[in-house]
Amino acid sequence: MSGQALLRSELVEYDLPAAAAGERRRPPGAAEGARILDAAASDEGVLRLLLRAARAVRARECPRPGIVTFSKKAFFNVVNLCRDVCTYCTYRSEPAEPSAVMMSQCDIEALGTAAARLNCVEALLVAGEKPEERYDAARQWLAKEGYASTAEYLVHCSEALLGMGLFPHTNAGNLTRSEMADLSATNASIGLMLETSSARLGGGGMPHAGAPSKDPAARMAALADAGSLGIPTTTGVLVGIGETHAELAESLAAIASLHGRYGHVQEVIVQGFRPKQDTAMRGAPPAGDAHLAAAAALARLMMPRANIQAPPNLSPGSYQDMLGAGINDWGGISPLTPDHVNPEFAWPAIRQVEGRTARAGMRLACRFPVYPEFAGMARRGIRDRMAAVAEEGGSWLVEEEYWRGP
Repeated sequence: MSGQALLRSELVEYDLPAAAAGERRRPPGAAEGARILDAAASDEGVLRLLLRAARAVRARECPRPGIVTFSKKAFFNVVNLCRDVCTYCTYRSEPAEPSAVMMSQCDIEALGTAAARLNCVEALLVAGEKPEERYDAARQWLAKEGYASTAEYLVHCSEALLGMGLFPHTNAGNLTRSEMADLSATNASIGLMLETSSARLGGGGMPHAGAPSKDPAARMAALADAGSLGIPTTTGVLVGIGETHAELAESLAAIASLHGRYGHVQEVIVQGFRPKQDTAMRGAPPAGDAHLAAAAALARLMMPRANIQAPPNLSPGSYQDMLGAGINDWGGISPLTPDHVNPEFAWPAIRQVEGRTARAGMRLACRFPVYPEFAGMARRGIRDRMAAVAEEGGSWLVEEEYWRGP
C-alpha cells in the first residue's frame, strides 16, 4: 500500500488530502502525527502533500497571513557554565576553559549600549542551568556582582536593559516559579525548550543522561509554571537527537496540550540537530532537510494558529523548504552578536532573509520578543515601552524605518 493510500485508509481522523485542499480539519493527535511522519519519510508524494497541507493551514489560521516575522536582537551570553551535561552541546564550558564566560554588569551595559544604537528590540539573556549549584567559580562571580543566584542576577540585568530601551527575553533553563514571577516584571517573554518529551533520551548513554533539567517531567512542570503565571513562553523541539517519529509527535502534542491548558505558548521552535566537534555526538548524522520540514509541517497541523519558528542560521540551504513547510517566524537575528549556542553557524544578514522571504511570496516584518497576539499578557510597563516604538494601529509590529535603522 502506498503512503498516500495509507493516509487515506488509516488516518480517517485527520484527512491529509482534504487539509491540503484547504478544508478545515481538526488537529491530528500524537498517534496520527507519528503515522504521518512515517508515511512522509517513505513516500515523497506524502511529504509534498504534508507540506501543502501545512501551507494551507498557515494561510487559513495564522493571525498574520503572508507575513513572516523575526526579532532584531543582541545575544547576551551571561554565563555559559552549566550544571547539566548534554552530549551534543558546545555552549557549556568549564570554569578554567578559555571559552568560559561570566559577564559583569559593565559588560552587560556595554553590549546593551551597542545593541540600542543598532535599534535592536530584543535582549536575549542566556545562561547555563544554575551554574552556582556546581561551580565555586560561578558562586564567586555572582558574589562579586552582589547576587546569590544566577536568576537574581538576570533580574538585575533585565531591569538595566529594559531601561536602555531593549526588551529582555530570558532563557536560563528550569527556573522556579518565584524566579519566573520576578523576571516577568521586566521580561517581555521567556524561553524554555522542551526539546523532547521522551524520558528514554535521558537513559544511560543517551543525549540527556547527564542533564537532570532536561527530564521531561521537570521541563513540563517549569513550562506549566510559566503558563499558570501567564508569561508568554517560547518552547520547541530539537529534531534529530535520536528520537523516533512517535516521540517527536508526542513532544509536539505535549506542547499543544500545555498551550491548550494555559494559552501561553507564543512560539514553537522546530530546531534541527547539527553535530559538533568536541562532543560525544560529533559522529551522529544531522537532521535531514526533508525530515526537518516534515516536523515543522506537522507542528503546523497540530497547532494551526501557533507561531512556528525555524532558525535561519541552522537551515542556510533550506529557506524555501522551511517556508514551504508552514513556518511563520525566523526567530531572533542579530546584526551584532554571534549565536553563542551555535557559533559555527553565522546569522544571515537581515536583508538576505528579507529577500529570500520575498522570493517565497511572503513579507518580512520585525516583532518584539513577545508576539502581537500575546502582548496583552506582558506587564503594563513593558507594553507602554513597546508602544513607543510600535507602528500606529496597535499591531505591535516594529516599523521598518526602525528595524532597518543604524
